[in-house]
Amino acid sequence: MKLAEFDAWVSAETARVESALESWVPADAPAGLGQAMRYGVLDGGKRVRPLLVLAAAQAVHGLPGAAMRAACAVELIHAYSLVHDDMPCMDNDVLRRGKPTVHVQFGQARAMLAGDAMQALAFEVLTPNDGAGNALPDMPCALQARLCALLARAAGHAGMAGGQAIDLASIGLPLGEQALRDMHHRKTGALLQASVMMGAACGTATRAQWAALADYGNALGLAFQVVDDILDVTQASATLGKTAGKDLDNNKPTYVTVLGLDAARRHANDLRDAAQAALARSELPDAAWLSLLADKVVERES
Repeated sequence: MKLAEFDAWVSAETARVESALESWVPADAPAGLGQAMRYGVLDGGKRVRPLLVLAAAQAVHGLPGAAMRAACAVELIHAYSLVHDDMPCMDNDVLRRGKPTVHVQFGQARAMLAGDAMQALAFEVLTPNDGAGNALPDMPCALQARLCALLARAAGHAGMAGGQAIDLASIGLPLGEQALRDMHHRKTGALLQASVMMGAACGTATRAQWAALADYGNALGLAFQVVDDILDVTQASATLGKTAGKDLDNNKPTYVTVLGLDAARRHANDLRDAAQAALARSELPDAAWLSLLADKVVERES
């Protein structure tokens, strides 16, 4: 019954996130910019990051409105990063979420601007006011600042952008497991971990619970990337919704090339176990969805 309840929760929360994004991503941005933004973020993706925000907020009895804004802000940052990563100057990919990438559909200049605008919109979503400059009741100024700080640090030079820089600089180079772990903790893991922490920030957590949730997010974020590396060599493009085998073709180091396929699978399971152990340490009674999300991340096939 719990799994059926979880599936129903995922479906309902994903629909709520989609509805909120639909309302917040502008269709009327000038010169076709809104169209490119909406193409890049709506109607696609697993929405793992927003679900982590919402599950963590639920675990700490967080403010629902704040949690939804945090969930959408994280997804906007993730979507902008995909738009930029797919461009010819970086990964040069033509397929994302089962459809042509934004630069293929709209041209490189508009794709670059769409990503820029989505990044800015993420922080606009996190800083609402009542029109007179006053914070909304479920988004007090202190919470706005905390959420912005968590998201900015995860997305910037110490997190996602820094990880992508390392990734591009590592093409064709032999990387050890520790260097690979550092790259992927930044590139992928930081934003996933921040998703958990932003959800936790919407409620009340003890110091020990905060630390346990951080450990959970850290392990889960790395597990997500390990599974991504596995799927890149085991699934077809039609299943993934993006070009399969791209990392191997680009001579990029991955967990599969460094550890081997079987060892990478074992490592993903070990990281899932570490995430579950951290969650158990939190002793949060309402963390079932976080536990099931960890399983979902490791067991996914796309």
